[in-house]
Amino acid sequence: MNILPLLFLLVIVFPSIVKPISKAADDHDCPVQRCGHDGPDIKFPFRLQHYPRHCGHPEFEVSCSSFSNKTMMKLSSSSGFFLIQTIDYERQQFRVYDEDDCLPRRLPNFTLSFSLFKPANVIKDCCSIYNYEQNLMYMTLLNCTQAQDLMHSFPISCLSVPGHYQILAVNGDFTLNELPVGSECYTLSEFFLPVQKTLEDPCGCELDNRLFLEWNPSDFPECQNCSGRCYINYSSNQVLKCYPPIPSPRSIPSLIPSPIQKHKGLSTRFIVMGVSVCGFVVLSTTAVAIFYHLKQSIKRKEEKENQRKIEKFLDDHKSHVPTRYSYADIKKMTNGFKKKLGEGGFGSVFSGKLPTNGVPVAIKVLKDSEGNGDDFVNEVGTIGRIHHVNVVRLLGFSAEGGKRALIYELMPNSSLGKFITSRGSNKSSSSFNWEKLCNIITGIAKGIEYLHQGCDQRILHFDIKPHNILLDHAFNPKISDFGMAKLCSKEDSVISMTAARGTTGYIAPEVFNGNFGTVSYKSDVYSFGMLVLEVIGAMKETAVTSSDNEVYFPELIYECLIQGEELDLELADDGDAQIAKRLAIVALWCIQWYPVSRPSMKAVVRMLEGPSESLIMPPNPFASTTQMEQTTTPSS
Repeated sequence: MNILPLLFLLVIVFPSIVKPISKAADDHDCPVQRCGHDGPDIKFPFRLQHYPRHCGHPEFEVSCSSFSNKTMMKLSSSSGFFLIQTIDYERQQFRVYDEDDCLPRRLPNFTLSFSLFKPANVIKDCCSIYNYEQNLMYMTLLNCTQAQDLMHSFPISCLSVPGHYQILAVNGDFTLNELPVGSECYTLSEFFLPVQKTLEDPCGCELDNRLFLEWNPSDFPECQNCSGRCYINYSSNQVLKCYPPIPSPRSIPSLIPSPIQKHKGLSTRFIVMGVSVCGFVVLSTTAVAIFYHLKQSIKRKEEKENQRKIEKFLDDHKSHVPTRYSYADIKKMTNGFKKKLGEGGFGSVFSGKLPTNGVPVAIKVLKDSEGNGDDFVNEVGTIGRIHHVNVVRLLGFSAEGGKRALIYELMPNSSLGKFITSRGSNKSSSSFNWEKLCNIITGIAKGIEYLHQGCDQRILHFDIKPHNILLDHAFNPKISDFGMAKLCSKEDSVISMTAARGTTGYIAPEVFNGNFGTVSYKSDVYSFGMLVLEVIGAMKETAVTSSDNEVYFPELIYECLIQGEELDLELADDGDAQIAKRLAIVALWCIQWYPVSRPSMKAVVRMLEGPSESLIMPPNPFASTTQMEQTTTPSS
């Protein structure tokens, strides 16, 4: 069946049917302008104050600051001026921000009409954030006379007064009675706040000082009576045009040649649908193929660049790196990756043997093209030069294209993390007693001390946690996984960080918030303290509860020690009790909120190996910042 006459007819008829209903204004009296060299283009629907009314809409009126030439706009008659950061005419979105970096101070003073522009995305909670664009969430502001650390909340620093009161933004779904706060907090106001994702927590959010809005031409008054579609010609800065709907094939049956009509089994509608579907399939397949080709091309280019960077590093550090193997060697060592020991976000770990002497090894095979090679370089560059009884040995590596692998000495007793997680299901296990645990923790402390002081350069691990502590055949601890490690001079007291690194629950406060102090080797001390407390928690006799809510275990440990109460732990004799108390005191020193209050790892080792009578109780790590006592840390 020949459908060319039909298509030809549509090409001729369609332009004559589709005619704009409203006339465009003259382009010459509505030129595209900018307030400053770096400012956004100002064109329809935005309009400068002194331009003719047809150049834009009243609610999109902007002006230029006389002092800084910045683009300003009122969101309502009572809002005052907001600065416009960007305007995206293609996506019909724009961003405004407060010059004083304190949107919460201004938002309660007016109500957005949302008649022609509206928030790009309104969410219910922080877990609903699926990208890093602006999101608006209904929040309750609390004024607290003491610092609070609540879930589903974040502080508003520009409204808070350190030492006097803290302003918290809490998810509006929670009432004051449902929050774990006392009389020290009261409600200030409730309104929508712009929020964005935090880097360290997939369900965490923080204040965004930008307000992200969008507009839809169909909401403009000129488009209310348009039965088709409304458009703005941004390229020529013209006003809205309304185009009628495209006529369906049913509306032009008489124009179809009679030979087609004679085929009663096939209607015109099915012919047009068939052509449309075929065209769509062809175009979609072509687009997907092109996109896939471009993506693979970019991926190959990035991988070549990453491999070039890795090869340059290996060439520059030939004398420090261990033996290099081919990927074919790795397959032979693992017998074709036959026995898997574990799996994680980095890739998989397989059991293998060295080809030269048959020594058992653990081979970590990284995911293809995982990351940009920084973690691999970190691991080889740091652990490759370390030789210490409490640090795992890197025996070799492989790097071919996007395939990378690391070869370690095999640890037959897995990790300390596995012991902690298995205690709940196997309370009768006697593999660990308090003396052995103390030896393991002391060994970890010595390993970290070596990283901080025993090498030519100080090595900060930044991911000390039970799962990164491996145990050999005699249960001696070995620190592993140096993918997040950072090398620095021993004279450097401050470490620059572009982003938070580590595992939630073990990250020191200063790593993700500079208000608590500077990042340094004391950040590893905090992580070590949390590790020790988790090990102690694994030795609990029973679940510790208060009313219906579980008590924060480290805080309970502190309260018990202060009040001289017995810890609810599995203790065989008085010697175990002394060991448990010593470990708890050392851990509480290590997790002091401010880095300056924490001891060095050298002092930690001395506390662990010294007599219990010489230990003194640390200040309360869980008190509010206004109540923190000024104390001297144990001597370094």
